[in-house]
Amino acid sequence: MSNCAIVGINWGDEGKGRMVDLLCADYDVVVRYQGGGNAGHTVINEYGKFALHLLPSGIFHKDVVSVIGNGVAVDPESLMQEIAYVREKGIKLTPANLRISSRASLLLPWHKELDCLEEQRLADKKFGSTKQGIAPFYSDKYQKKTVLAGEILDEEAFFNHLLPIMEWKNLTLEKVYGAQPTALEDLKAWYNEYCLKLMPFIGDLDGFYDDAQEAEKDILFEAQLGALRDIDYGIHPYTTSSSTIAAYAPIGAGCPSLKLDRVIGVAKAYSTCVGEGPFTAEWFGEEAEQLREAGGEYGAKTGRPRRVGPFDVVATRYGVKKQGATELALTKLDVLSYLETIPVCAKYRVKGSLTDRFPFPSQLDAAEPVIEELPGWGCDISHIRRFEDLPQAAQDYVLYIEKQVGCYIKYVSVGPERDSIIIR
Repeated sequence: MSNCAIVGINWGDEGKGRMVDLLCADYDVVVRYQGGGNAGHTVINEYGKFALHLLPSGIFHKDVVSVIGNGVAVDPESLMQEIAYVREKGIKLTPANLRISSRASLLLPWHKELDCLEEQRLADKKFGSTKQGIAPFYSDKYQKKTVLAGEILDEEAFFNHLLPIMEWKNLTLEKVYGAQPTALEDLKAWYNEYCLKLMPFIGDLDGFYDDAQEAEKDILFEAQLGALRDIDYGIHPYTTSSSTIAAYAPIGAGCPSLKLDRVIGVAKAYSTCVGEGPFTAEWFGEEAEQLREAGGEYGAKTGRPRRVGPFDVVATRYGVKKQGATELALTKLDVLSYLETIPVCAKYRVKGSLTDRFPFPSQLDAAEPVIEELPGWGCDISHIRRFEDLPQAAQDYVLYIEKQVGCYIKYVSVGPERDSIIIR
């Protein structure tokens, strides 16, 4: 039995979905263990191009069981829409290959509304939320003001639990934000339209994991966002509201006794960021627009233009350490082919002092990038499948990053398709 986590090293959008899609054919189970519909994993395969937000990226492999773990914010409306979307593309989804933990908490109708209202209230001090209700959801979860997916199976008990929560939440909607309260009839319509359709997929995962261990099945854990967006170790307060760290994978999946054998960290060959917060190596103007267009850097969930910049050694080394990465996947190397020379943020200058350590969040606004220039290769590399066939400058760039961040780069992607990959 082999257990592996695929996690983001930076700010998210590193290409985790394409790596899960590539590797999950070697695994029996793929599990989403945290986050919700606030980020997208883009996958391109024989079925087409997909932006997945809640479904694990293993759904495209018919012999793989995809699991949504207890650490995920399960939005019944968004999940059912996503299931319908992939089914229209010919993907078979049944309770045999998609399972939802009965212990996963539900993202409730008012969570998205509260997310939007709070961003409006914050105005120019907003955190850059995707407005998918994630922060209100996790806040309520840890106040024990949510309901579990397993409660859907008993309608009377479900509403007995939910109605007092609705009354409590309506106080916030009305008294704090001056918004309309949630009506009971709307809540029942939401339950009938979306929650009931999830019932066949919901179950206790304890026996499932016990059977998987007994049968020595291999499990792949799929993370959302990256280390720098982690609630504890990220660029606070511009983080997500869950743990994006590999160490959390067995807990959020529902099998805390399992140990990870591999952690594959995913990083782009340059830096991107969606949302607010410090981004030390950020480019602006024409330089940024060229890179953004070359890489198609627009958010899979929001469509927002991503902030872009050169590869950040300091931030990536920090992410590698926090994720406990045993190996790396470097994605989108081909995007840099248009550059004559390739800048890299090798260190930070903070208040006049050079550092190669990632600063405490409150010091990041004072950080300035220290840039090194590496030779470019100036040619298309998207057709190359062996590392030794890359131009020497491209090989040197990969090896430079590997040395600087202290982790072996096993995978190098040179295109978005499943087979556009170099495996060292």
